[in-house]
Amino acid sequence: MKTHFQPHESASGRRDFLKKSALATAALAWPFSALPESLKGVPMGVVVHSYGMRWGSKVESATYPGFTNAIDLMRHCHSIGAGGIQTTVGGWAEDFAKQVRDEREKLGMYLEGSIGLPKDASDLVRFEKEVRLAKEAGATVLRTVCLSGRRYENFKTEAEWITFKENSIKSIQLAEPIVRKYQVRLAIENHKDWKAAELVQLIQNLSSEWVGVTLDFGNNVSLLEEPMEVIRTLAPFAYSTHVKDMGVMAYDKGFLLSEVELGKGIVDLKEAVSLCQKYNPQVTFSLEMITRDPLEIPCLEDSYWVTFEDEKAKDFAKILRLIRDQSFPGELPQVKSLNPEQRLVFEEENVVKCLAYSKKMINNQ
Repeated sequence: MKTHFQPHESASGRRDFLKKSALATAALAWPFSALPESLKGVPMGVVVHSYGMRWGSKVESATYPGFTNAIDLMRHCHSIGAGGIQTTVGGWAEDFAKQVRDEREKLGMYLEGSIGLPKDASDLVRFEKEVRLAKEAGATVLRTVCLSGRRYENFKTEAEWITFKENSIKSIQLAEPIVRKYQVRLAIENHKDWKAAELVQLIQNLSSEWVGVTLDFGNNVSLLEEPMEVIRTLAPFAYSTHVKDMGVMAYDKGFLLSEVELGKGIVDLKEAVSLCQKYNPQVTFSLEMITRDPLEIPCLEDSYWVTFEDEKAKDFAKILRLIRDQSFPGELPQVKSLNPEQRLVFEEENVVKCLAYSKKMINNQ
C-alpha cells in the first residue's frame, strides 16, 4: 500500500467537515488467495467496538437502531457483507449460546469472543462459564485485554505499573488451564498497555499453545512504536486481529491519534495482512474502526514517561518523524460536533467503507 501524503495545512476554521453522504449500498468480500480452503472467500469481519455508538444505544433512530445483543450485531454485519464478528460474551444466559450458534450457522459467519480475564481465583467460576458458553456458540478464539484503559493515563508511578504487570501475569496463569481444558485460544490484545516486545516476552514465558495475541494494527503508536515494527514482532503469535488504519497529527503536548478509513493512514495494510497469513494461515481479519474524537498522546509531558524504562531517543525521534512526514491530510475525524443521529450515520459509513476497501486492497496484491 502506498502512503504518500501532502504536508498538513491548518484547518482550524473548518469544524463542520463531518457531513457525510449516503451509505454505500454494500460492503465487499475480502477473498484471500493464500488462505486454506476453509477460509477462502471469507470476508473481513467486524469487532463489536466498531459499533461503540450503536451497541446498547438508547438513541431513538429508525435507521440505526441500537444493538441489544450479539445476534443483532451478527445480523447487521452479515447484511453489510462482513464475514464474522468478534463480540463480548459477558452476561450471556445459558440458552443464549445456542441461539448465537444457530444464527451463526444459518448466516455462515465466523465468531470470536471477547472476554475478561479472571481477576483472581474467586473469579474463575465466571471466567469458565464465559469460556464454555463461547465455545458452545462456536468461538474458537477469545480476545482479552490486561488493561481496560491506557498505560500513560492509568499509571502515575512506576510502582503502579509493576503491580499491574504482576497481577496481569497471575490472571493469565489462572486463565490458561481453563482455555486449555475447553481447547479455545486466548488472544491477548496489545491494548495501549504492553509494548510489543513486552507482550512477546509474556507469551513466551507462559509457553502455552492456547495463549497468543490479538494483534491490533494501530494501538502501539500511542506507545511510540512504529506500527509495522509492532506487526512484524507480534504476527508470529497472532490468533486474531484488529484491522485498522491510523491518522496522526501533532498538537502542543505530543500528537493526536485516530482510527481513519482503511488506506488513508500510516499502516501498511498489505504487508500487515501478508505477515499475519504467513505465520497463521487460519487467522481471521476483523475490522476495529472506532468512530470517536482523536486520542491525545501527551508524549511531551513528563507524566507520560513514568512507566517506561531505558527509552531510546532514536525511537522517539522515529515516531515524531512519522507524525511529521505522514501527518493526516485535513482534520482527523471527530464526532463531538455531531448530533446522535449524525454520529450513527458516520459510524455506519466508516464500517462500510472499510469493508469495501478490503477487497480493493487484496486485489492489488
